[in-house]
Amino acid sequence: MDKDLAEIESEVKELTTKLSQLKNEIGKVIIGQEETVEQLIITFLSGGHALLEGVPGLAKTLMIKTLAETVDLNFKRIQFTPDLMPSDIIGTEILEEDHSSGKKFFKFNKGPIFANIILADEINRTPPKTQAALLEAMQEFEVTYSGNTYILEKPFFILATQNPIEQSGTFPLPEAQLDRFLFYIKIGYPSDSDETTILKNTTGTKVFNPEKIISGKEIMRLQHLVREVPISDDLIGFVSDVVRATRPDTTQNAYVKEWVNWGAGPRAGQAMILTAKARALVQGRLAVTLDDLKKVAYPVLRHRVLVNFRAEAEGITADMVTSELLKSKAK
Repeated sequence: MDKDLAEIESEVKELTTKLSQLKNEIGKVIIGQEETVEQLIITFLSGGHALLEGVPGLAKTLMIKTLAETVDLNFKRIQFTPDLMPSDIIGTEILEEDHSSGKKFFKFNKGPIFANIILADEINRTPPKTQAALLEAMQEFEVTYSGNTYILEKPFFILATQNPIEQSGTFPLPEAQLDRFLFYIKIGYPSDSDETTILKNTTGTKVFNPEKIISGKEIMRLQHLVREVPISDDLIGFVSDVVRATRPDTTQNAYVKEWVNWGAGPRAGQAMILTAKARALVQGRLAVTLDDLKKVAYPVLRHRVLVNFRAEAEGITADMVTSELLKSKAK
């Protein structure tokens, strides 16, 4: 490691306090959904992107906006619609005139992608051509237009929401783009007590304005600290075994062979390890545990394991495949 353990512990102690404050500030607006909020923070600390899915009305957009308000970074929202064009995201060239010389020239007018935090709202409402405009930005942290490359400022996060793909007017995201999301987070309905609190807090005159808790520089420091968190060779082997077992062509697992069309690639293993390190750090620990890996396995593999048509007909989901693999590999 680049730093000794004592120095890492000192930085962790300083910055994990900020993470607790961040959770508390978000909790002033978002009632319940603690696991979802933690997964979003893990995404930030891992330097990746997250896709949130849930039926309308579960505060997906509000959750991301609230998180952005607690971080001292530039924030842009892109509302994805069927007629949205790639240039509406990346930007376009406009013709300008130099008033001193009278010469005309093209100038690149940057689009909303040039911000630190991007809310891609209802991303699956737009066709794949426009969705693909995000691919380079998500992977390379840069944008190419008319032969010129423009570097995106870091930290850079895309937090996308989508409605369940069974709804009308939606377009499934291409597999290549899905794989670039670190986490695929599914949001469920609130509990009885949480829903009562939501109704009480949102139908009166009281307004909650979250404060900025953490800076972009501190997030970059935390991202570096995440990579310093140690993980044992045994746990790395566990991750490799789980990911490789998702592939029906090579696995010995009968459940996978029966229900899975294709499995996860190496990026899934990288995501599991990195997000498990981030989860350990969020909880104030300096070592990854088996429980960390099990917790992050679901949002990491959910969009990287494709079940076959027969599985869909029988109600077999990627989460069920992950659960079966975790049970078999933990024995």
